[in-house]
Order: sequence, then C-alpha cells, then structure tokens
Amino acid sequence: MKTAFVTGASSGIGRATAVALARAGFQLVVTGRRRERLDALAAELAPVPVHVLVFDVRDRDATVAAVIGLPLEFAAVDVLVNNAGGAHGLNPIQTGDPTDWDAMLDANVRGLLNVTHALLPGLTARQTGFIVNIGSVAGREAYANGNVYCASKAAVGMLTKTMRLDLLPLGIRVAEIDPGAVETEFSEVRFKGDAERAAKVYEGFQPLKAEDIADVIAFMVTRPAHVNVADVLILPAAQGAAATIFRQPA
Repeated sequence: MKTAFVTGASSGIGRATAVALARAGFQLVVTGRRRERLDALAAELAPVPVHVLVFDVRDRDATVAAVIGLPLEFAAVDVLVNNAGGAHGLNPIQTGDPTDWDAMLDANVRGLLNVTHALLPGLTARQTGFIVNIGSVAGREAYANGNVYCASKAAVGMLTKTMRLDLLPLGIRVAEIDPGAVETEFSEVRFKGDAERAAKVYEGFQPLKAEDIADVIAFMVTRPAHVNVADVLILPAAQGAAATIFRQPA
C-alpha cells in the first residue's frame, strides 16, 4: 500500500482527507495534538493500517523526532498533505493581537515547512511523491481584517510554487488547493470558541463541507504519474470571491 501523511487530521479537512485517502487505497500516518480524536479516527478506518502521531507542527524538534520514529512499514511516505493550521482573530491590523499573529505564522507557514523538511530526505531519495498544501482563497484575495491570516496563506501559495520548481527535477509533484467557505471548526477557533458567532459565518447559504475538499485532494493524488493538478480554487456555489457571498434572506 502507498502511504499518505496527513497533518491536522483530528478534525475538519484533515480528518475528511484521511477518510477519503483510506477509501482510495492508502495506509495513513495521521497527526495532530488531540490523541483521543486521532485514535477514534484510526479505529473508524480499521482494517486500513493507520499510525497515529501526536505532536505540534510548530515544534521543529518534535516534528523531526516524530518522522524519524516512524515504524518501517510507514516510513516511505508517498503523499504529504500539509493541512495543519488555522485562523485566530478577525481584527483590523491596528487592534490585532500579536499572539494570534504568531500562532498563524507558526502553524500555517513554519509548521508546513517543518513537516515538509522532515519528510523531504525520504521523498528526494526515492525521487517520487506528491505534496499537497492546503491554502485558502484568502491567500489569493485580501479581505478586511484578514491581514495576517491572508498573508500566511499567500505565503503558502508562493512556497507551493517555489517548492514545485525546486523539486521538479526529482519527480516530486507539488500542488495546492485553496478552499473558500468550508463549515468546520475553523470559525469557532478563529472566534475563540464563540460557537454562536461562528455559526453566523455560514448562515444564509450552503457552505462547502470538509468532504468536498477531501474528495478533490483524493482525485489530485491519484492521477497518473505524468499528471499534476497543480492549483485548485474551490468555492461554494454561493461564493464569488473571498468576501463576496450571496446569502438568502432569512
């Protein structure tokens, strides 16, 4: 079996991606910070082989140790899905919280780099593999109060492009998928657990589901070796741009 390594797999897009890739015939390494959720996912996916890793992608030493410690049967990773990350706060730059800025830059950018760097020795040695980075429509278009989140996802976009160029001679495909409004725990995290405020984000229209993104990722990574679906923007039908959503009247 081929092996897929999915970060941030305890919820949302990461969890749905793990499920979709298991159905596509992959065995899995799933990572996150909530062991009980990852263990539940592994039990759900049985008898598909699943290895659980609990660490924070922002911690480079912990990331390296986790990858080095992979059991032999999971060590040859074929697909990496860099999903871990998130948004924190929705304030104009002048009243933003630097702690939130650090959290977004560390998870969305440094975390992606930490995991990719830890896995690249194996990928480059085998001269094969597929890296999928989860960006956002926010990395393509700025919106008011999005500042550092938009910047972090724009960085993901540029990293994806340059990684693709750097790894091209080594036969490693690199791609990005940029979702629009997806109803997951994303907004609840952004609003510090304020579920009522988070729910309002998705009122009046049908947002994407995590499974919608996962289906596309599974399609991307199962194309023939000569095909790279390199750049995907996926929006709900009601969304025309990052901050433009047609909502039905209540």
